[in-house]
Amino acid sequence: MDEEARNFLPKTTFTRREFVITTLAAGFALAVRPVSAQTITTDTTGLEAGEVKIPVADGTIPAYRAMPATGGPFPVVLVVQEIFGVHEHIKDICRRFAKLGHLAVAPELYARQGDVSQLSDVNEIVTKVVAKVPDEQVMVDLDAAVTWAEKSGQGDVNKLGITGFCWGGRIVWLYAAHSPRLKAGVAWYGRLVGQATDLTPKYPLDLVSALKAPVLGLYGGADSSIPPESVEQMRTALQAAGNPSQIVLYPDTPHGFNADYRPSYRQEQAQDGWKRLQEWFKKYGAA
Repeated sequence: MDEEARNFLPKTTFTRREFVITTLAAGFALAVRPVSAQTITTDTTGLEAGEVKIPVADGTIPAYRAMPATGGPFPVVLVVQEIFGVHEHIKDICRRFAKLGHLAVAPELYARQGDVSQLSDVNEIVTKVVAKVPDEQVMVDLDAAVTWAEKSGQGDVNKLGITGFCWGGRIVWLYAAHSPRLKAGVAWYGRLVGQATDLTPKYPLDLVSALKAPVLGLYGGADSSIPPESVEQMRTALQAAGNPSQIVLYPDTPHGFNADYRPSYRQEQAQDGWKRLQEWFKKYGAA
């Protein structure tokens, strides 16, 4: 971790060594069931896909990895979970990337704090698990996933991208300020402003000047959890800083519009966002 990145992380070092999650949950998280009939399922034909273990300083964390079955090394993309953890939707996103020729890896970033897959109440997920996850821990675990991909011999980390959704959307912005190895990021409806805490000391708006890689932000104009005002505030700050990052705001579109397994899914916007993601990665060397 470089010194500039340390400036926006907690001053305490993460030392907890107990892992609540040692293997990924199967299927969809309890809180999102029943899943929608329009849920997209990507097959594993021509892929190598499944659970792997990522070594970290205090043990190992489970992750889902998908990549083409032959060839390589492949461009690496980190896929950052929603608040529901690495459940079936995030695994499917990894397979979609693998079909495009990437090595996609989604580490379970709540592994030390708790298993959200069996919690049915969103507020309970947030208060019991998500609110206890330090940004510092997440940055270090994502770095560990990059190291794992590099050491596997199957990932080309010189073409490193990151994407994330909701909780993971905010993390994309933070990781773009943290990692000098990152080429590009795509943040789907991640919070841009918020109340600083010891575990989450900075939000994307605070980090505009620290961004090391360009981020494409994909946001919904009817997202009640992310006011359009905060999106415009971020856009203005990026422009003022001369940063190449961009934000797309889809009118009349709710939070979670890429979540095809939930009622919030909007096919047109999701497909447009996925197309823009691919173009963004290619433009900035992450594909």
